[in-house]
Amino acid sequence: MEQSVQIITVSTRDLDAARKFYVSGLGWEPLLDVPGEILFFQVAPGVALGLFDAVKFAEDLNTTGVTGPAGLTLSHNLPGPDAVDRCLDAAAEAGATILKPGQKAAFGGYHGHFRDPIGLIWEIAHNSGWSVDADGRVRIGLVEP
Repeated sequence: MEQSVQIITVSTRDLDAARKFYVSGLGWEPLLDVPGEILFFQVAPGVALGLFDAVKFAEDLNTTGVTGPAGLTLSHNLPGPDAVDRCLDAAAEAGATILKPGQKAAFGGYHGHFRDPIGLIWEIAHNSGWSVDADGRVRIGLVEP
């Protein structure tokens, strides 16, 4: 199998809350919105995030008892600490719960965390050692801000 991910799909018990938070609250534009079933957003070149109604998600997997996200964090890297704080503030205003306000991170950057209304945890970070080459290759370094 090729080392590649094009779609990250997360089960949610409240697709309407997800839509309200991401579309109305944060201003994200859906790639596809099927009410009562699934909502897709492009989150990077060639990468989409799908938020799938939990019942439909379980049906699609031909199983039962599938719950929402656990032990999963999506990260969003920004150009500086001020941008991190502004993003955390915008998320809180849109309905997120701040789990960790912006602060110096153990990895040498600056970060904070929020939980969206469906339980998905986001890390909002600045790491000056993070970069993406012209060919899309990610570089991660541990560098002070």
